[in-house]
This record gives sequence, C-alpha cells and structure tokens, in this order.
Amino acid sequence: MYNDRTNLVAYVSQFSLRMAVQSKNKALMCKVFSSSLGPVVIRWFDGLRAGSIDSFKELTKAFGFRFITCSRVPQPLAFLLSLIMREGETLKTYSDRYWEMFNKIDGDFDDVAISTFNLSLPTEHGLRKSLIGKPVTCIHQLMDWIDKYKRVEKDQ
Repeated sequence: MYNDRTNLVAYVSQFSLRMAVQSKNKALMCKVFSSSLGPVVIRWFDGLRAGSIDSFKELTKAFGFRFITCSRVPQPLAFLLSLIMREGETLKTYSDRYWEMFNKIDGDFDDVAISTFNLSLPTEHGLRKSLIGKPVTCIHQLMDWIDKYKRVEKDQ
C-alpha cells in the first residue's frame, strides 16, 4: 500500500516487480496501480483528467512529480564518517544508529564502513581492541562481532 509518506521510487520499483508478468499490458498496470494507493494518493489518482495519461510510464512520471517529497535522498558518505560513539552510549544504541545511517548511503562502501565503525569506538572499548587484534574483512563479520559484544554488554 502506498501512502504519501512512503518512498515513491521504492514503491514503483516493487510494484513493477510484482507486475513483471503483466509488464506488456500497460493499461492493466495502470488500473492495478490504483488498487494499492492510500486515501490521499487515491484522491490524486481519481482527480486525474480522463485521457490525460497514455501509458504506465506517464502515470509513474506524474505520480513522481506529485509525490516527489517522499523520495529518499541518499546521504553522502561524510555522514557516516562523522559518526562516533557518544560517551555513555551503549554499543547497541550506537550500532543501531550507525547501521541506519549506513543504509541511507548509496554505493559500495563496505571497507570504509568497517574501518570507520572501528575508529569511531572509544580506544578503550573491548570491541575496538578485538577488531584491531583480528580485523574483519566483511560487513557480516563485523555485525557478528558487534552482536557478540552487545550480548557481553547486556550481561554486565
């Protein structure tokens, strides 16, 4: 269901994937498109002048122009580089904040993410010491190490 707060680019992409089998039938795609719109958006859709849209591409373009403010704007890598673990912050809270920002950055920056996460921890933090002693080579390894240390932190 699309409402006026959802990322419209992601919505159109997901809709197109679900309709891949019917992708040649653009008229059907336009009709089905309206079936998953929330109240605000359906009012916009219902207000379209008859015959004003000739293709699914035109429909998604008009949709994009109307609801552009809901588009996700990728964050620059600098936002990730500026994150540090705050004094008194738990590893769980910090890692949640870190991964939320990491997910907002477009591009393949796994190596940078591994390095910056490590460097953003206080020098005396046990996880940082472990990562220096045994460096990880992928994001999944880093997440595994973080999970282990979150459990240790929770038990203390």
